[in-house]
Amino acid sequence: MIEVTLLGTGSPIPDPDRAGPSTLIRAGDQTFLVDCGRGVLQRLAAAGSGAPQLSALLLTHLHSDHIADLGDVLITRWIGTFGPDPTPLPIIGPPGTAEVVKAMLAAFGHDISYRLEHHADLTEPPRVQVHEYTDGTVWDEAGVHVRVSPTDHRPVAPTIAFRVDHGGASVVLAGDTVPCATLDALTAGAGALVHTAIRRDLIEAVPLQRVRDICDYHSTVEQAADTAARAGVGILILTHYVPAMAPGTEDQWRALAATRFDRQIELGNDLHRVQVHPGVCVKPAG
Repeated sequence: MIEVTLLGTGSPIPDPDRAGPSTLIRAGDQTFLVDCGRGVLQRLAAAGSGAPQLSALLLTHLHSDHIADLGDVLITRWIGTFGPDPTPLPIIGPPGTAEVVKAMLAAFGHDISYRLEHHADLTEPPRVQVHEYTDGTVWDEAGVHVRVSPTDHRPVAPTIAFRVDHGGASVVLAGDTVPCATLDALTAGAGALVHTAIRRDLIEAVPLQRVRDICDYHSTVEQAADTAARAGVGILILTHYVPAMAPGTEDQWRALAATRFDRQIELGNDLHRVQVHPGVCVKPAG
């Protein structure tokens, strides 16, 4: 079984009720944080975990709303891990990730030097292991297998989606993307698809071109549902709602998805959890 927790279901617009984009994956004894939007550590604590407990940080892309709390994750893991030989945090993302992590650690350089001077048991800066990928296997430990494929979020490039397999259960985390063949291939036969989604009907009613531009490179609710249907997944999990899902409108979003996908549809507030068991997929379309 793989457990999916929607830590943050918000958007780049600050929301008092929704943290920034972030998803927690628990597979066996391993814990993966997928993206780290604003407020992620508070949500991680509410989910019963924390930065020191992470097996790895997985980044779908480098848009600000998906990495807003990267520095907080790095520093909090560092100062919250106790022991003589702390394990470096594996960070897996697209090309450009190493540059961003390096810059983030530099931005916290003063803080790091203060703590090294003050605490005798801190003898080195935060330890990280950054790995950049656009395709292929990125993790294979203790029965948990993770692979990535490129997605289409242009002009943001490169961007990647992750597939986590464990004990016959499988979950794909699409990140921000429009429908594309590489995501279809990665998702084929998976148990669940976690997909960001926008309401085109609501966005196009906004009289601001900069807001309407987001339709160019995000999937609508219906398109996310189409991707799930083509892949034959058993569960579609929607997140990163744009605009914010107003209280009482959940059934509207679900109904839009149901016009294209006739299996289990999950959506909700931050900390919504879904269990994905083996055998919940169907034969992919086509």
